[in-house]
Amino acid sequence: QVQLVESGGGLVQAGGSLRLSCAASGGTFNSYTMAWFRQAPGKEREFVAVISRRGGSTFHADSVKGRFTISRDNAKNTVYLRMNNLKPEDTAVYYCAGEESGLWVTGIKEYDYWGQGTQVTVSS
Repeated sequence: QVQLVESGGGLVQAGGSLRLSCAASGGTFNSYTMAWFRQAPGKEREFVAVISRRGGSTFHADSVKGRFTISRDNAKNTVYLRMNNLKPEDTAVYYCAGEESGLWVTGIKEYDYWGQGTQVTVSS
C-alpha cells in the first residue's frame, strides 16, 4: 500500500515563500511520475506541476510558471514543491499524487495515489 504524506503548508504573506514536501512509502517511488495538484475553496482540483520518474523532466501550469518549482529526491522518496512570490490566489489545499506506470500525465483521473493534502494560505 503506497502512502503519500504532505507537509510544509502554512500561513504566509503575499510575496513570501514555502516549500512543500511529500514523503512516499510502501511502493517503488522511483518508478512513479509524481505531481502536485491544488484545490481552492469552492473550486475543482487543478493541476500544478509534474515531474518524471528520474526528475529529468518537469512541467508547470501557466498560473505558477516562473514562481513554483517541482523537484524530487529518489534517495529520500520525496517530492517537493518550492513556491516563491506567493499570491492570495495560491491559497488552497495542496495534494501530491503518484502515477504508478510512469506515464507523463496531468489529469487528475490518471493518478493512482494521493496524499491527504496540506493547507497553504496566502494573506494579502
